Amino acid sequence: MSAPRHRRAVDPHVLVADVVGTARISPNVVRVTFSGLEQLTPLGHDQWFRMFLAREGQEHLRLPTRTSSLWYAQYLATPRAKRPWVRAYTVRAARPEVGEIDVDMVVHLDADGNAGPAAAFALTARPGDQVGILDQGLGFDPDHGQDAVLVVADETGMPAALGICGSLPDDARGLVIVEVPTAADRQDVRAPAGVDVRWIVRDELAKTEPGGGPGAVPGVAALAALRAATLPVGTLHASILGESSLATGGRRYLVNEHGVPKAHVDFAGYWRHGHAAT
Repeated sequence: MSAPRHRRAVDPHVLVADVVGTARISPNVVRVTFSGLEQLTPLGHDQWFRMFLAREGQEHLRLPTRTSSLWYAQYLATPRAKRPWVRAYTVRAARPEVGEIDVDMVVHLDADGNAGPAAAFALTARPGDQVGILDQGLGFDPDHGQDAVLVVADETGMPAALGICGSLPDDARGLVIVEVPTAADRQDVRAPAGVDVRWIVRDELAKTEPGGGPGAVPGVAALAALRAATLPVGTLHASILGESSLATGGRRYLVNEHGVPKAHVDFAGYWRHGHAAT
């Protein structure tokens, strides 16, 4: 299998995007469609971006005006009360001919039923609401020849995992493990015939294991499935995506137990269980 071609965002600008629709596509995922993104170049795979969201009480969305990595210095120089929230998301689908993208947003709630700023936005967004979007290119970044791919994700990494599946060449081989909260959160997958896609359903595990077992904490079951799996033969390129312990634990396992070079493992801890993002 040949290494997929990839691109990084080059001097990206913060674009203003408008909500044009939302749909609750599963119990824990809201798909939000944004328009006004004719300047966004679709790259496939796990193309990701920074999303800027207005804080509660802000009449206007205040966005950085600088591009590339300089936006963060400007962001930190802005008083906290005036800063937008910033979260990372993946392009689930793109329609460049009309300047639209779909974004799947997981709506985690805490024990009291409260949602964080991004989930609250997804649940309440209406046509005409605006966000800022700053393209960050691809996280899936093989820079070596590989024989197979390995992707492990929880529900927050699911859009990236499925995007990678859909962008692989037809002769690709590999293993994809995706953990979701419920069976209804599974999505259709377009993947080459040589890629084995396995779903881990957390609430089913919680019903059968004492104390909830590996289904009690997001990412634990996916990491356990990785440890139990027979890895594809040959040189791997891996992506481990989702809750922080899954991402770091999966990378550590592949490097320490299987000798996979660190450069062959992309990993991203999008969130930490029990810790609110600021």
